[in-house]
Amino acid sequence: MSQLQRIAIAPSQFQQGQILLTKEQQHYLGRVLRLREGDRFIAMDGKGKWWLAQLTGEQAQVLEPLVVETELPVSITLMVALPKGNGFDEVVRCCTELGVTCIAPVLSDRTLLHPSPQKLERWRRIAAEAAEQSERSFVPTILEPVAFNTAVTANQTSHRYICEARGEYPHLNKVLSSISEEIVIAIGPEGGWTTQEVENAKSAGFQPVSLGRRILRAVTAPVVALSLITASCEV
Repeated sequence: MSQLQRIAIAPSQFQQGQILLTKEQQHYLGRVLRLREGDRFIAMDGKGKWWLAQLTGEQAQVLEPLVVETELPVSITLMVALPKGNGFDEVVRCCTELGVTCIAPVLSDRTLLHPSPQKLERWRRIAAEAAEQSERSFVPTILEPVAFNTAVTANQTSHRYICEARGEYPHLNKVLSSISEEIVIAIGPEGGWTTQEVENAKSAGFQPVSLGRRILRAVTAPVVALSLITASCEV
């Protein structure tokens, strides 16, 4: 199965044992991947379902469902302040590969990027591509950007952490043993969270934690946090 090409489809494309391919998917399978009629590939709907499919002209015939167990045993929501430039593209790509469940971009006091709706669609497309590449069962949800102070009060998960580079806080690695099902981890922008933002998060139930003694870039910190979480729960 690892040698077969994979594409992400919408759940609505699976109908009566067939996959109704879009023009873009037909082009990708035929012109980019060089598949011909009768060749097999794997279709994933981003909601946990995979199928072995066979190309039949402009459509595909489903041969059998596949069982894929690549997801983490915990649900991870990454609440991340938008970095400048195109840095968020890499955050979405890497964290999808690492197993994130949901990415919630937030606008903090030091956020420099104010994205357009086209950016959101781009991030969702990157997440779908990264899920294909890493053989995930699910495509992470990418939420619309909101103000950080709105985001921290909206989420009521019991295990909530805010990463802070300055201050004497316990290392994230030290608090992960108690996590069983769901975790929210907040990562700041260039320059870090403001003191008021940390206080607001603490008031909303977030526990400040450290990612180590070094100051990490805004695009590096989410990858480090996800790596620590996956290492602790995937043994």
